[in-house]
Amino acid sequence: MHLGTDRAIAAHELDGGLIVDPGPESCIEALLAGLREEPRALLLTHIHLDHAGASGTLARRFPDLRVYVHEVGAPHLAEPERLLRSAARLYGDDMKRLWGEFEAVPADRIVALAGGETILGLDVLYAPGHASHHVAYIDDARGDAYVGDVAGVRIPPSDLVVAPTPPPDIDLEAWERTLAALAERAPERLHLAHFGLAEPGPEAIEAAREAVRIASERSRPLDRDAYLAATERDLAAAGEGIAQRVEQTSPVDQCWLGLERYWRKREDR
Repeated sequence: MHLGTDRAIAAHELDGGLIVDPGPESCIEALLAGLREEPRALLLTHIHLDHAGASGTLARRFPDLRVYVHEVGAPHLAEPERLLRSAARLYGDDMKRLWGEFEAVPADRIVALAGGETILGLDVLYAPGHASHHVAYIDDARGDAYVGDVAGVRIPPSDLVVAPTPPPDIDLEAWERTLAALAERAPERLHLAHFGLAEPGPEAIEAAREAVRIASERSRPLDRDAYLAATERDLAAAGEGIAQRVEQTSPVDQCWLGLERYWRKREDR
């Protein structure tokens, strides 16, 4: 229920009090109302505010809570000033309305991950592309993969998949490698942050690959206005309410900025 809208941001509750991506603090009351049991661990796919913003607030509320996050993102949870400055450049005066507060997580409650670990019964897959500090959590026994943003944005009931490509560290080559690695694990189901269940897993991964390819091909030759127009046509054709939900968490103009930055960095190499 982000900004009163359903099907925009998902938090996933697993058995045993595990939460994958609790979402922003602005949604915390909806999260708490929906939990089956007291949380004992947060499993963050990455630290963007729409995924991890409530982490510090939850850590304060539940003193035994542990927060798992990639090692590159871990320092920004403990000392979030740089993260918040970066986000403020994108969201400006809308920061508080969109995401609420962002409290620091005590450093001794953070568990830093590199990828390759097995924690709390889940395999950790390092999954850069959308962000350099992105991981996915894979439950081989059940055939589930909790993938954050690397499998794209797909708002049900639409089948349209959009690659979320905001600044600052989009890497399309790494993203393709991540999707290839995820495909090798052959999950039966993907659990998306935006939004919910995508199955069968192999088809959802292939759809994400196609979305990344489209974003890459459109952004390389096109100027900003042409890119925005093409993407907005796709969203308009996807059905009522889809564009609104995509825009709440993956605004098309920010997706363009991330791709523009990616190509500019490649040209400067």
